[in-house]
Amino acid sequence: MQRRFRGAVLAVASVVVVAGCSSGGGVAAGDAGAGGPGRGAGGRSPGPAASVAVPPAKGTVRVTGTLATGLRTPWGVAVLPGGDLLVGERDTGRIVRVAAHGGKVTQAGSVPGVAAGGEGGLLGLAVSSSFAADHQVYAYFTTASDNRIARLIYDERRDPGNQLGAPDTIFKGIPKGRFHNGGRLAFGPDRMLYATTGETGDKALAQDKASPAGKILRMTPDGEPAHGNPEPDSVVYDYGHRNVEGLAWDSGKRLWASELGQDTWDELNLVEPGRNYGWPQVEGKRRGGAPVPPGYADPVLVWKPADASPSGLAYAGGSLWMASLRGERLWRIPLDGTRPAAAPQAFLQGRYGRLRTVVPAGDGALWLVTSNTDGRGTPHEGDDRILRLEIS
Repeated sequence: MQRRFRGAVLAVASVVVVAGCSSGGGVAAGDAGAGGPGRGAGGRSPGPAASVAVPPAKGTVRVTGTLATGLRTPWGVAVLPGGDLLVGERDTGRIVRVAAHGGKVTQAGSVPGVAAGGEGGLLGLAVSSSFAADHQVYAYFTTASDNRIARLIYDERRDPGNQLGAPDTIFKGIPKGRFHNGGRLAFGPDRMLYATTGETGDKALAQDKASPAGKILRMTPDGEPAHGNPEPDSVVYDYGHRNVEGLAWDSGKRLWASELGQDTWDELNLVEPGRNYGWPQVEGKRRGGAPVPPGYADPVLVWKPADASPSGLAYAGGSLWMASLRGERLWRIPLDGTRPAAAPQAFLQGRYGRLRTVVPAGDGALWLVTSNTDGRGTPHEGDDRILRLEIS
């Protein structure tokens, strides 16, 4: 059933910023405090229990194994109770289950109606916060007419390839394009569903509050506007984005997003409800050290696209971990509350090609998914693959 989307008049706080400083390696720091105190999901400030020890300035990454190989254009990943992974293939529309121990790949099924093309296709996946009871898998995908979000019942007792029920569309009408479809899905600590959308190459849509494009959306599991959104009748949570492909919450329940820029700056943003993140009026940090124009939020960090072009984002061990496509590296960003604790650190540069998705594996580990079969990479034998990383 199609749910409501209404243009929202979003309240925007004034922005106070200071000049950023270079961090080296193609990275520059914005004012991490520009958006004021970090807020938890739904705009709530985290309590004292959110404070954690600041991680060390330098971390480590060690590849301890390859979980799976031979995946075709993997994009979205959802972690099942028990640790196994559901992985969506952008161009085939398939969802496969990958065993966390041994890496056995089983086809769960395909999402009907996927119309792959360019950067569109089967994109983000998420499992319900109450998956043990309802067995719902959520998928963000491109059709012949739009991008949409649907939920499907996953029944692993059925024969492989036939384990997914018919899709129940909970939200549709998100503009589609050959490029910039966004597509990341995640359930937040508030048990609401968050989705990232791109502006499809039509830059004006990012600032158009009557369009769901170029936004982060927040909705109930049924696709309705979530309580606490800036406008009660709208799923729009924030706006002014070019193409966000990464979402992660830190230990203080603050929401972070990684965003692909155009020619100048990719961004890491601390997301707050109702804020305008500037695209297309502002790309990345303020130019020449000048203040951000009033009404626009400043990114916490920016990268040159050659060093990043970020997709997936995860939080583990007190740091954010950002997978980079064009940059072919994994960035570690240690956090001290709403600010970086130290300069970002790059790992695995050029070793595994384009990196699409990163998710916590527990026990001080990450799963990292490559993206060399997406039409822009150089596939090698075994691509695409899922790597297991031990981190600190």
